[in-house]
Amino acid sequence: MTSMTRHPPRTPLPAASLRAEVLSGSGLYADLAVVERTGSTNADLITAAQQGAATGTVLVAEEQTAGRGRLDRSWQSQPGAALTFSVLLRPAGVPAAWRGWLPLLTGVAVAAALGTATGVDASLKWPNDVLATSERAGKLAGILAEQAGDAIVVGIGLNVSAEHDELPSGQATSLWLEGAADISRAAILVAILRELEHWYLRWTDGPDPGDAAASGLRAAYLRACSTIGQEVRVELPGGSTVTGQASDVDSVGRLLVRAADGVHAVSAGDIVHVRPAR
Repeated sequence: MTSMTRHPPRTPLPAASLRAEVLSGSGLYADLAVVERTGSTNADLITAAQQGAATGTVLVAEEQTAGRGRLDRSWQSQPGAALTFSVLLRPAGVPAAWRGWLPLLTGVAVAAALGTATGVDASLKWPNDVLATSERAGKLAGILAEQAGDAIVVGIGLNVSAEHDELPSGQATSLWLEGAADISRAAILVAILRELEHWYLRWTDGPDPGDAAASGLRAAYLRACSTIGQEVRVELPGGSTVTGQASDVDSVGRLLVRAADGVHAVSAGDIVHVRPAR
């Protein structure tokens, strides 16, 4: 569903009340700050991590001018039209091989929060996109996880009230264009951070920290992932491609693609959904 009127007023985020609400009773978050404008919240938190910032630090930007997506793509936001924020995490007890689940975990949290807070159903495109489940299946959000020493900074960019002409491509959409019941950026941010805390602590605090199957994360991801079962074309770093059916996600978060020459475990690459599997 698309909107017939211009977007509602874009009011600044209430930094003080947001900080109090997010930190109250949290077992993860240590600080939350809102800045009017920055280049990249991920870059800022990577610097902060190197200077000893606390685990659970959240940085939100009203406007981001030099944000980055996967493969060094740029990502910018109009003031007040999106949620652009990053979270600093240190999953010290999680084996390095299992840390690739963190962006997938974040996708599970975002999709769940959007359903609860806005009524917009979303699915996940491996490894880092959140898509609306409407007929257009446009991209609502992107996720980028970056390592900085013992820390991992997870950044999220979510289109909230953007109109068609404010979006970067015809494949993008916004909560407003999808007919969201509520597009309060503050409420959406709190909902996402709550879901992220739930899944992160469940993933890191169990008897086998980082085990996606034991924590229930793998099952939740497979339920939400629209890539599984699709015929896909994987454009790999270096220029080669793999075409086949996306059949599963393995224990370290790699996409398993069943091609003519066997099963490929893909850890990085651009995924194109070619057509649904028959």
